Amino acid sequence: MSSSVEHTNEQFRKELQKCRDIFSAKLRDYGASWRILRASSVTDQILIKARRIRNLELGREAMVDEGIYPEFQGIVNYGVVGLIQLELGFAEQEDMTAEQALAHYDRHVAQALELMVRKNHDYNEAWRQMRVSTYTDFILTRVQRVKEMEGNGGEARVSEGIDANYLDIMNYAVFGLIKLTEQADGN
Repeated sequence: MSSSVEHTNEQFRKELQKCRDIFSAKLRDYGASWRILRASSVTDQILIKARRIRNLELGREAMVDEGIYPEFQGIVNYGVVGLIQLELGFAEQEDMTAEQALAHYDRHVAQALELMVRKNHDYNEAWRQMRVSTYTDFILTRVQRVKEMEGNGGEARVSEGIDANYLDIMNYAVFGLIKLTEQADGN
């Protein structure tokens, strides 16, 4: 494995850990209250966050003092929530402990990391030459695809399913986080 790929893998893990830390802190504050969300509501939450990122990228006035970086973190975490909801369905009330939620989180993040490693190998670090705004556009495209599939009862005839799109959304958001971190560090 090349040192560039190893560096990507390490950066990816670091950003995922930061997202997990936020997820864990929010579990302490709110519990797994998101368990009542239907998967389609999770998709809409990701849409809201991606649209806000696009507005910020376009230089539109922001009235909430949060930047692009925390919105990408939110997309990662809602991507995990979406995968959990797809797997378990929604609940009428909170039905899992923080420890159970984190076990699900870790399993789905491991899936995302494994997918990134495979695709990054095949695409030869192409993501490094992309703009952060492209990740936003790709996320918005994946959200639209998911919404179409949700409208079709969750079925895909020839395409990847909703779960694969959530994983791609998460990975594009992590690439955005890495790029923003590099820009902040002057790299």
